[in-house]
Amino acid sequence: MRRIYLDNSATTKIDKKVLEAMEPYLKEEFGNASSLHWFGQEAHNALSKARGRVADFLGCNFLEVYFTGSATVSDNLAILGIIKATQKRGITKPHVITSTIEHPAVLEPIKYLEKTGEVEATYLAVDKEGVVKIEDVERAIKENTVLVSIMYANNEIGTIQPIAQIGDWLKARNQKSEKKILFHTDAVQAANYLDCNVDKLGVDLLTLSGHKIYGPKGIGILYKRKGVEIEPVVFGGHQERGVAPGTENVAGIAGFGEAIEEIKNQELRIKNGEKIKKLRDKLIDGILKNISGTDLNGSREKRLPNNVNTSFKGVEGESILMALDQKGVAVSTGSACASGSLDPSHVLMALGVGVERAHSSIRFTLGKYNTESEINYVLKILPGIIERLRKISPLK
Repeated sequence: MRRIYLDNSATTKIDKKVLEAMEPYLKEEFGNASSLHWFGQEAHNALSKARGRVADFLGCNFLEVYFTGSATVSDNLAILGIIKATQKRGITKPHVITSTIEHPAVLEPIKYLEKTGEVEATYLAVDKEGVVKIEDVERAIKENTVLVSIMYANNEIGTIQPIAQIGDWLKARNQKSEKKILFHTDAVQAANYLDCNVDKLGVDLLTLSGHKIYGPKGIGILYKRKGVEIEPVVFGGHQERGVAPGTENVAGIAGFGEAIEEIKNQELRIKNGEKIKKLRDKLIDGILKNISGTDLNGSREKRLPNNVNTSFKGVEGESILMALDQKGVAVSTGSACASGSLDPSHVLMALGVGVERAHSSIRFTLGKYNTESEINYVLKILPGIIERLRKISPLK
């Protein structure tokens, strides 16, 4: 059976060059990077090389890059670590601002801290296209606000947030105040397509993931601007300068560095983005034109070039997913991290689309390996699938 992968926001196929970069550290050069002998130093050199590549991509200092076990770990470290450091300075109940459409890796630690009474939190609404308004961030600021965490691009609907504009406003505000508000962004979905220079974005903390950029799973990074105080949330070692202890995943880090190198070229990144966007637009236009009762979720313009999230009236999204899978097409109904939940997508609900439309949504996310013939195949089989499912659907 022909197999077509359109779930690149869940994970990407590892790049051949990335795999080749990892292989030595899974075989001959397998040492622990903390060891002082030759094997350890070879592993340590791999960490340094990858750290330098990431720093170059982000436009930051080599020592501002920390390797972690995943983007989820990085998000948790950013939020929990900043709050712990804030509490250590004597602020008993700091205020955190985030949005209603964040990834669970951001929302859940904030909700946990809120539940334990350690923080006060504001969850900013988004407009009908899924975009945070800068003026809402401004209005949400309080005397005890210490952190703003807004994702760069949404993992479900692909909407791009005005991170640089928020960063500019916070920088200007911080210059007039003794109480600095830190700015964190989860840039996991953005890295393939958008400029992640931390100074241009005005962020103090930024999260990336290896397996979303054609790299390996089990590796993430946290960028932390020099001077930002953060407390570790895991203990037991000196690795990553004590901020993220634990024996380093050397092969994963080497692979991450190679994956970053592949997307670092801005000209090539834009070229790949335009190619994928052309396929994305073909898929969006084909669905909306040829299948009645369909809606695009999220902004058409302020959107990642690889994301298509559509709702099909009268059909459950999981039914569409399974029918497509039987035809060899892999898609999702939303975030892979929430796939075990029966609740409607919190992202779509935040757009105000209602429970029925949220449950009838499908996310197609393209990548650099997808072709026009694959999109043509999806557009050929999808109308028949929707027609058949509507005839038997309890939602009609």
